[in-house]
Amino acid sequence: MRDKTKVIHIGDRVIGGSHPILIQSMTNTRTEDVQATVEQILALEAAGCDIIRCAVPTMEAAGAFREIKKQIHIPIVADIHFDYRLAIAAMENGADKIRINPGNIGGTDKLKAVVDAARERNIPIRVGVNSGSLEKGLIAKYQGVTAQGLVESALDKVRLIEAMGYDNLVISIKSSDVLMCIKAHELIAEQTAYPLHVGITESGTIIAGNIKSAVGLGILLYKGIGDTIRVSLTGNPLEEVKSAKTILKTLGLKKGGVELVSCPTCGRTQIDLIKLAGEVENMIQDINLDIRVAVMGCAVNGPGEAKEADIGVAGGKGEGVIIKKGKIIRKVPEQELLSVLREELLKIQAEGE
Repeated sequence: MRDKTKVIHIGDRVIGGSHPILIQSMTNTRTEDVQATVEQILALEAAGCDIIRCAVPTMEAAGAFREIKKQIHIPIVADIHFDYRLAIAAMENGADKIRINPGNIGGTDKLKAVVDAARERNIPIRVGVNSGSLEKGLIAKYQGVTAQGLVESALDKVRLIEAMGYDNLVISIKSSDVLMCIKAHELIAEQTAYPLHVGITESGTIIAGNIKSAVGLGILLYKGIGDTIRVSLTGNPLEEVKSAKTILKTLGLKKGGVELVSCPTCGRTQIDLIKLAGEVENMIQDINLDIRVAVMGCAVNGPGEAKEADIGVAGGKGEGVIIKKGKIIRKVPEQELLSVLREELLKIQAEGE
């Protein structure tokens, strides 16, 4: 299904067609604070974020886009609510894409002004609709907030923009109800060729949000639905990017980057496995290798259980072993496991360069 979607350029990135699914996140800094916003975007870039969205609640925020864009390396999207002038100002200051809800931008004339400004610069518009802002008429028609209502609302807005002579569009229909979100995307994927940005909105905290996002996005992506994704979490945006990467890798939709596997703890565990696994997860973030790393808590069964990994560690009492392709290559004190594993990973990285 994905190879049938319209190809859209967002800055120097491309979505739709058979292009890779891109990961989005959103800054939670004040956009007006250029330094803080740039610092957060650069950290998100390093974590694997492909496209970043920033809130534009003020003209000062729109103006900040010009300076922010000079210092980052990924496309920047302006998130606009209510005031059409902010959308135009953001585009004038370098936004690579704008996200609007045409239903709350202030009327047809103001929407046309935004569309005209986007057409002049060939900037894509993300048409966003979510369950919390569904029109009263559609709620009455479908006797509540439904997947059918979300789809009708989104397509009505798309047709409105198309009638203004513009089709450089991306569609986003979101709900915090996972099953409704899945159904809505299934319906709209059958009715339009525009790329879809998918996510479970207001999904919750790190644990609940990750589970809901993994279920919803996993089902949609497995069906071939979705061209960009965001895992929306109440927390550090870096966690959103890590989770999105994991979802894509699990489905075989993203290559590159170290994959971590670790065993659950049990009565045989004689090291602080939970701490070690967390430290390894953080340590591998900046290592550019397409390999699997295992963290095992038992020196007896660990080597066998880690044989499918490229490299790994298994802990024993006060010490552990470094394992490559199922074979023990080194024994080291427990406190040195992390540093020695990193040393071995960097060797592998150097060998591949």
